[in-house]
Amino acid sequence: MPTGERPLPALDDPVTRPFWEACRRRELTLQRCRGCDRLRFYPAPLCPHCHKGEADWARLSGRGSLASFVIVHPPVLPAFAACVPFAVALVELEEDARIRLLGNLLDCEPREIAIGLRVQVSLQEVGDVTLPQWRPLR
Repeated sequence: MPTGERPLPALDDPVTRPFWEACRRRELTLQRCRGCDRLRFYPAPLCPHCHKGEADWARLSGRGSLASFVIVHPPVLPAFAACVPFAVALVELEEDARIRLLGNLLDCEPREIAIGLRVQVSLQEVGDVTLPQWRPLR
């Protein structure tokens, strides 16, 4: 996708920076609470489950399944105009079905998309950011 005026995440937040740095290294990571051992997303200073403040960054498989999706058609922001139609996927992670990540679904015709489709993360550089996107697991 062209970068144009595409909205991108901020990289200067100390809480989320480790997530984006791992993406740049081609790794998908999430915080794992040292108190209750649960993964969490969106990165946060405190665990939303046990409220402990200590966490490690766990490397994930990058696999999951499609929990939901939408096919985007015009009108869209100008930065996305050349890309439509495209699919936005809500992916349920293999490591914890309670955690779902958004991203574009790449290399997949709309007629092939179905809930439950197995996918693999595809980390793509867009400007200064490496974004988690998804491809069918074949």
